[in-house]
Amino acid sequence: MSGFRQWDQLEHSEEWLLYPENIGERLSIDETAISNGELYTIITNKAAHGKKGALVAIVAGTKAGDVNKVLRRIPAKQRELVEEVTMDLSPAMHAIVRLSFHKAVIVEDRFHVQQMSSEAVQEIRLIERRESLKEENEAMKLCRTEKKKYEPIIFENGDTKKQLLARSNHLLFKPSSKWTVTQAERARILFREFMNIEEAYELSIMFRNCYETSHSIPEAKERFEKWYVKVEEKQIEQFLVVADSIRLHETTILNYFINRSTNASAESFNAKLKGFRALVRGVRDTKFFLFRVAKLFS
Repeated sequence: MSGFRQWDQLEHSEEWLLYPENIGERLSIDETAISNGELYTIITNKAAHGKKGALVAIVAGTKAGDVNKVLRRIPAKQRELVEEVTMDLSPAMHAIVRLSFHKAVIVEDRFHVQQMSSEAVQEIRLIERRESLKEENEAMKLCRTEKKKYEPIIFENGDTKKQLLARSNHLLFKPSSKWTVTQAERARILFREFMNIEEAYELSIMFRNCYETSHSIPEAKERFEKWYVKVEEKQIEQFLVVADSIRLHETTILNYFINRSTNASAESFNAKLKGFRALVRGVRDTKFFLFRVAKLFS
């Protein structure tokens, strides 16, 4: 009754699905796991807003060669109509777009780029947290040896050093203007006790502001240069690595300021697939699952 047995893509559905009629001027490309951690490359049309007509292609794996073999089934003239493709920082996705949509402008997703600086802050916080755990363990051992009761230092907001570092996770992702009263107090104590975390947080917010306050590529490039200088001044290892990565991808990162396009549509589509997978309680038959996905989004 579903038409699954008569489906024209049934034979190769586990390897690839292709809907050339859904191709548009602006596409998104991303990878997602369908079942048992097996990755698929998914290309969607932004104009469909994650609804009917959104799905352009699903291909098993992320190897550029394999994905391009499938995409080349779409006539070259049709592929040349693509003007822009958004993606994360994956070299594989970059290679796929360069080979199959060579006239398209590549845009590195803003939120994946910002995530690198946020993760650098979190890495420093976690290093300090491990050190605080070590200190606490040593102090507890000493108290046991001396047959004393261990009493940790408690800050004015009621946190111990270990708790302060653990509970500061979320506030370090947000600008200070969005902190609650409790978070603002915790941040004040955190930055007083750990100046390196404050410096890292300031670098992360400065980079975020490059996106928030720039309206053109030259303007953004100028702000990026100022941020590079600040990173060099601070000499924080984690941010030196992030700055190198951004420099290497700078051209495609700055392409964001042409149309301010992100890969949010691809992330949203992936979330829908995960939700659908949870709804059907996992994928037992990959072909039938993909058939249902195709019915909804092709």
